[in-house]
Amino acid sequence: MDSRIINTLADRVLELGPKPDADSPYRNFKLTRDDDGIAWLLFDREGASANTLSADVVEELDVVLAALESQRPTGIVVRSAKESGFIAGADVNEFRGASDPRPVETAIGRAHAVIDRLEALKIPTVAVINGFCLGGGLEVALACQSRIAIDGARFGFPEVMLGLHPGLGGTVRFTRLVDPMQAMTLMLTGKTIDARRAKSLGLVDAVTQERHVRNAVKDAVFGRLKRARPGPLNAILNFTPVRGFLASRMRSEAEKAAPHEHYPAPYALIDLWEKHGGDKAAMLAAEKTSFANLMVTPTAQNLIRVFFLREQMKKLAGFGNKISRVHVIGAGAMGGDIAAWCASQGLRVTLSDMKPEPVAGAIKRAADLFGKIMRKPTDIRDALDRLVPDLDGEGVRNADLIIEAVPEKLELKQKVYAGLEPKMKPGAILATNTSSIPLQDLRTTLQKPERLVGLHFFNPVSRLQLVEVVSHDGSDPQILQAALAFVGAIDRLPLPVKSSPGFLVNRALTPYMLEAMVMLDEKIDKVTIDAAAEKFGMPMGPIELADQVGLDICLAVGDMLRSKFGDSLPPTPAWLREKVASGELGRKTGKGFYVWKDGKAAKASASPATAQPTPEMIDRLILPMSNVCVACMREGIVDNADTVDGAMIFGTGYAPFRGGPLNYARTRGPENVVSALRVLAQKFGGRFAPDAGWDSFK
Repeated sequence: MDSRIINTLADRVLELGPKPDADSPYRNFKLTRDDDGIAWLLFDREGASANTLSADVVEELDVVLAALESQRPTGIVVRSAKESGFIAGADVNEFRGASDPRPVETAIGRAHAVIDRLEALKIPTVAVINGFCLGGGLEVALACQSRIAIDGARFGFPEVMLGLHPGLGGTVRFTRLVDPMQAMTLMLTGKTIDARRAKSLGLVDAVTQERHVRNAVKDAVFGRLKRARPGPLNAILNFTPVRGFLASRMRSEAEKAAPHEHYPAPYALIDLWEKHGGDKAAMLAAEKTSFANLMVTPTAQNLIRVFFLREQMKKLAGFGNKISRVHVIGAGAMGGDIAAWCASQGLRVTLSDMKPEPVAGAIKRAADLFGKIMRKPTDIRDALDRLVPDLDGEGVRNADLIIEAVPEKLELKQKVYAGLEPKMKPGAILATNTSSIPLQDLRTTLQKPERLVGLHFFNPVSRLQLVEVVSHDGSDPQILQAALAFVGAIDRLPLPVKSSPGFLVNRALTPYMLEAMVMLDEKIDKVTIDAAAEKFGMPMGPIELADQVGLDICLAVGDMLRSKFGDSLPPTPAWLREKVASGELGRKTGKGFYVWKDGKAAKASASPATAQPTPEMIDRLILPMSNVCVACMREGIVDNADTVDGAMIFGTGYAPFRGGPLNYARTRGPENVVSALRVLAQKFGGRFAPDAGWDSFK
């Protein structure tokens, strides 16, 4: 065999030191010693594909450390025996339902003692890190004296995504080891970095390949590895007066991304560093209290819930994706972006359109996207190679899945299907990305209606994780299962829905957007209307969202849904039709309700005279979403309240710290929501009438 091939294979196999005995005294660890007297401590959580830190694992680590203290090896290597990575963080299951900070603080105190014990060992300790090293895993690595990363490792503190900050000493050890401004930014954003970046920050001492691990370990243990040392700047930045100045800058930055009243964690972290950054012992003690207090906040408990909603929706996808070739028809904003996303996820994609210009535009947008989400130029090139312009539609014959994304006109779609069906190979799936036309209407002209499914993506495709997987009365269950598996395979979250106008997400979002139009008719300032939604926690207000989506699309979906649901929806103002007729369609034409420059809405900072949003305005926008979600449950369009909440969060950005529209109703109290809807119905009309589904809502 070629030596290069042997080397490449060697880099795939983890270097785990001497072979451990079969009868290890530990459940989650293996401990061996090599010829140099170096102990290899392998972390291998029982019955799991990835290592996480649960209370019993940390307890066992304490027993192992006690044994090592008495055995006095020449050095200790801490590494994972799992190919998936070092440690993925804490076991989030243990965070659910916490309501009293005291027991949380006691438990975290016990874990702190174990990490402190690791740090205090008088023996050289080396963490060898492969794959992901996140949260509590990074905190374990920080307690070792040196860190060696395998090329391709990823580091980060994602705790902020759960409404928390690091809680195993990470806030202290990280800000002392690397430039505290960089350390704080990583903890405040939850972003991950790669091994090279970790090396340049001084988080790891060396980056190597698996085949060089033994030598690197020896160098580290015997003092030959040049260790990353905190620079003099760190000491200055951790000095009291400077911290106060920097902390206030961090707060104003954080406020832009995560308002204080909804997201306490970033501010708790900034306070912690500002008060105690110069005193290690004081900061370690304060971190425990701060972490425990955050754990019991509604924000943290709802974000932890969202974490599990994502896991639950991933499971809906199942396994066994059989789709490797995709053909997309229609290279407009949606079709082009769906094609690009599929190519970025390793599928071969052909993209066709009536005209060459949209295809060229889609390929250019794809190149921009790949440049943002991929690090290696070779990966970008490979992804572009997988995305093939196909004006003649030749790709149809080989495609396992055909996604139709042509404009929302029934006759046009039926005409496309008539030309497609004879060319499709047996077993291929035909999917439509329609957001509004019921599948019952689309299937009438098909010879094999059972192979039609809806795959409704959301804009922007690369950012919104949800895909509605739409079934109709004649759907083939195997085809539906294959569609769910495909959605999982392209790293998206599927929501199974029965075909009905607007499915779930558009039907729930439409009243939110149309109500905003009615408020404009009442001469309420658009800035005030958007501010009302943002105050509740929506990522953007309904007016700005309408501009983003396109006023023509809003109008078409609104008209279609009103034709089905009548006065349960707000009326569409006549001036909206005029705006669309005159070509003011929002972001894509540069002008809608707002003027758009460089992809941003020009919002003049609200003058003091601009009215503040009232609680009634917030209820008018937000409560109809919960009402529609309850109606969709009652009608059987979706069958699980949790996945409804997940869909609204992952498909629309619905305030995640509220846990979704149904969870919000549950938290506020269904009786309170129903009575608020009745009050609005009396004042503004029958569109606010509470749905009959509230009677059985739990």
